[in-house]
Amino acid sequence: MICCSSISLLLPLRIQLFSWLYFLPLYSIFFGIHVAFVSGECLICREDQMSLLLQLKNTLKFNAAASSNLVSWNPSTDCCSWRGLTWDATGHVVALDLSSQSISGGFSSSSSIFSLQHLQSLNLANNTFYSSQIPSGFHKLVNLTYLNLSNSGFSGQIPIEISLLTRLVTIDFSTLYYIPGAPTLKLENPNLTTLVQNLNELRELHLNGVNISAEGKDWCQALSSSVSKLQVLSLSNSFLSGPIDSSLKKLQSLTRIHLDNNNFSAPVPHLFANFSNLIHLQLSSCGLYGTFPEKIFQLRTLKILDLSNNKVLEGSLPEFPLNGSLETLVLSDTEFSGEVPNSIGNLKRLTGIELARCNFSGSIPKAMTDLTQLVNLDFSHNNFSGPIPSFSFSRNLTQINVSHNYLAGQIPSSLGQLRQLESLDLSLNKLSGEIPTQLTTLSSLSFLNLSFNQLVGSIPKGGKFLRFSENSFVGNRGLCGSPLNASCEDATPPTSEEIQWKYIAPELGFVTGLGIVYWPLLLCKRWRKCYYKHVDGILSRILHNQDQGRQSCGRRAHRIRRRRM
Repeated sequence: MICCSSISLLLPLRIQLFSWLYFLPLYSIFFGIHVAFVSGECLICREDQMSLLLQLKNTLKFNAAASSNLVSWNPSTDCCSWRGLTWDATGHVVALDLSSQSISGGFSSSSSIFSLQHLQSLNLANNTFYSSQIPSGFHKLVNLTYLNLSNSGFSGQIPIEISLLTRLVTIDFSTLYYIPGAPTLKLENPNLTTLVQNLNELRELHLNGVNISAEGKDWCQALSSSVSKLQVLSLSNSFLSGPIDSSLKKLQSLTRIHLDNNNFSAPVPHLFANFSNLIHLQLSSCGLYGTFPEKIFQLRTLKILDLSNNKVLEGSLPEFPLNGSLETLVLSDTEFSGEVPNSIGNLKRLTGIELARCNFSGSIPKAMTDLTQLVNLDFSHNNFSGPIPSFSFSRNLTQINVSHNYLAGQIPSSLGQLRQLESLDLSLNKLSGEIPTQLTTLSSLSFLNLSFNQLVGSIPKGGKFLRFSENSFVGNRGLCGSPLNASCEDATPPTSEEIQWKYIAPELGFVTGLGIVYWPLLLCKRWRKCYYKHVDGILSRILHNQDQGRQSCGRRAHRIRRRRM
């Protein structure tokens, strides 16, 4: 029950509340504030901010059918429904997202976008500004912490005004697809050193595809002296050269390093093993050589390691620690060699392993059956031998490629349990036995290659096997049935494990008879003398008969000559 004194206290509050609601339209008129109620919350949009946005929309060239954000900017609609915008409590735009809006032009230094001075986040990624330069008006956006112009078609020199944005935390000017000869962004004047010299708060630097053209000592020292808080360094395909300078080890906060597709022409420095927070190390196609430091494999935090396409980079796999964090390991097209250790089974989180076109040997460890999260496996073009292990617990596997090895034994029927399997390539090995009928139950299988093995028997029918061509099975002399031309009704060619008695029996009889005659002569001296005496008699008679024959032929020839005379 509410007492009278409580009611007396509530009445003034109610009067103030209703008075504020009554005069709200007047506040909107005098102070240029648009108020809207959405889902019980009040969002305030300043009229000057809305005007700047509409002006920006009118200057941009875009495809209305693909620009849902810009199309929603309609003065006749509630500003709270405008897409790609974030407003603060005072009605200012603090985040603008126009990524993937099919914008093709109309962005210059005089653009009204540079009047949105409360902007903290600006995303113009994935548009097509047709090789135009980045405008120089960015220095006006002093509150900007996030700037993303990636894959937007900009080219030419990155303006020096970017270096004045001292609050920047993330820069992304990357170009995903580099086309040789096409216009690109570049850092000449300012160079990388000038660009980052004031960016002390920078955490992420993405300049993939930007032409930096700097030597190892220059670009490493430029970063280590200015951006000590850097966590993500992404300079793929940036025309960098090596060697990687030791000054880079100062950036101890680094978690992701992407330096692929540069020409370092140098060994991999040991300093990478000192980054205790490193999650992702991408060094593919960098012209690396020498021996890769094993300690990098054993970083507890490392999840992704890609060293592929370094043709002369050598190394071997170490013993992996228990509960290692590695999720993706790519060593394809390197000179890595040796055996895969059983400790590979310690990498419980491993989803992808690619060791194609290396020099690995030995058997594929049975411990790989413990990799239950495995999705992709490529061990092709190596010297692996022995059987194919069971992957029955790796239920997420979609691809198995172990072709061009020396694997032997039968194809495990347990592969039929991998319901997600899409590609299975076991070609050019020494596999024997029949094709397991369980493989016909793989409903997701779209690629199969069992060619050039020693498989026998009838090709299973049913399931996806009905779609596979002859190329999936050729080179197995013992296989028969569709889609091969060999009919299973014909005699099956013998395998190496079968004994063909109809050919061997006469040979055994001949050898046995010869042994009955030969061994007594060899072991018994009396028999041997008797044998030689009989043989000598036979030979004497043969020679005597031949001599008499020659004499008879001579007399007959003499008589014929006398008659002719």
